[in-house]
Amino acid sequence: MAVMTPPSQQTANHNDTAGRKGADTMPVGRPKGGFPAPRQLATPTDLKPEEVQKVTEICNQIVADHFALYIKYKNFHWHLSSSHFRDYHLMFDEHAAEIFEAIDPLAERIRKIGGTTIRSVNHVQELTSVVDDDEDYVTPQAMIERLLEENKKSLKTTRDACEITDEARDYPTNDLLQALLDSAERRTWFLHEISQGAEFTG
Repeated sequence: MAVMTPPSQQTANHNDTAGRKGADTMPVGRPKGGFPAPRQLATPTDLKPEEVQKVTEICNQIVADHFALYIKYKNFHWHLSSSHFRDYHLMFDEHAAEIFEAIDPLAERIRKIGGTTIRSVNHVQELTSVVDDDEDYVTPQAMIERLLEENKKSLKTTRDACEITDEARDYPTNDLLQALLDSAERRTWFLHEISQGAEFTG
């Protein structure tokens, strides 16, 4: 799991080690992208295997990113110190809840078309693009900036996924992704406007 601005070298080394650990402990032969599924989990579908694979892989990245971004938001929600404490504290929690609620519907869409989805914390580490925040203290300005960057990355990944699902004729997943895209745009809007405040611009 994954910081928008580069952390200390020690934290970077820790992230590298965590990533390697995740890779080393993934069961041999398991496709980290979730396709093909074991026979017992291969839900029948009229989509072509290559379509299922493309949709499964991009959607599993989004599921992993949502897990990691949820933790990032909760970390900042719990460890915030600011003159805007109440506003940021409540907003971080609101965004975190929205992100968490999106995980299960998307993971179940993957299962409905015959793919498999996230199985462990190591699996999340394998797939996510979200950067860890393990520092003892992060300023509120840095929190806003890092969350803004993560949500901007989420916009791109989700928009890419919309194109893939449309090409794959997976219209229900496409509808779900469009709703996630709208939510990510709303979070990006809020974080961007906060970042324009006097405490950020001087």
